[in-house]
Amino acid sequence: MQFAPVYPYLYRVLKPTFPSCLWSGLLHQKTIALTFDDGPHPQHTLPLLEVLDRYQVTASFFWLGVCVERSPQIARRIWQQGHWVGLHGYNHRSFPRLTMAELEQDLQRTREAIAQACQFDPAEAPQRIRDVRPPNGFFTPKILSALQQWDYRPVMWSVVPEDWVRPGVDITVQRVLEQTQNGSLIVLHDGYTGGEDVAAIANQLIPRLLDQGYEFVTVDQLWQQ
Repeated sequence: MQFAPVYPYLYRVLKPTFPSCLWSGLLHQKTIALTFDDGPHPQHTLPLLEVLDRYQVTASFFWLGVCVERSPQIARRIWQQGHWVGLHGYNHRSFPRLTMAELEQDLQRTREAIAQACQFDPAEAPQRIRDVRPPNGFFTPKILSALQQWDYRPVMWSVVPEDWVRPGVDITVQRVLEQTQNGSLIVLHDGYTGGEDVAAIANQLIPRLLDQGYEFVTVDQLWQQ
């Protein structure tokens, strides 16, 4: 069963309920953020990077620590090209299933993997890597409180086309186009689930959004708004 029609309603309910999370940007600015979860992936991510480079778009990537360790050169390339990077957990374990100690260790382990792959001092990681998107969007008020205590920034979404079930490139693109508005925070996937189509989706989606006058910004830029 696909839940794509439900996500816009969830967004409208959850955004005011949990205002400490980043759900979207400002409605009066024609800026949007394109984000990718579950990577980096040895086959799916590189073609995506070529599309982003072709259209001069800077995106945001929420990485799994285990995938960073498997593909450190790809992670380094993304970092060096100036894309924004956040955390998606070490191995996509649902945050509510972890104890607070396990969650803190999970995020720290992922930060360390990113620092090693991207070749910067791990001591700088708390300043460089602060954004966290919970796997599957699952969190609790207790988890949000802990993330803030540890100086992380929780990031969610406003446009979820459910690309991981692979409804088809055209359907995914159409879902994004129908839902995107000023400030939209769009979620796609370049990992093992859904990543097969991500470059083709981005190649169709980006020029159409550019034609509509949208400017692509990073998650960090949305926070600054």
